[in-house]
Amino acid sequence: MADQQKVDMYMVANQKYFPEDKRPIIRDRLLAMDDNQFINMSMLELKDPTILLVVSIFLGTLGIDRFLVGDIGMGILKLLTAGCCGILTIIDWFCIQKRTRELNFNKVMGFLF
Repeated sequence: MADQQKVDMYMVANQKYFPEDKRPIIRDRLLAMDDNQFINMSMLELKDPTILLVVSIFLGTLGIDRFLVGDIGMGILKLLTAGCCGILTIIDWFCIQKRTRELNFNKVMGFLF
């Protein structure tokens, strides 16, 4: 089992990457892991929601933000239609951080199972 202090440090350092309501789930799963799994888990590369917001603001009309979160179809749509005349771009400014946190949560949960 992972040391509680290490898990708490990991959660404090990475709390911005996960949805607030899902953090207790991640913490409980981390506490149940052994040390080798915890080390491998801490090496996972997570996407920064703030960086994705900046990308969305400056390159959102090209669909780059959607490509980065793995939504290729919507990325191509935004690229071909200039963000559906800017409408999807503006919507993404408000949704991209939540989408990125959910993506990180799903990535971590996929690793934990």
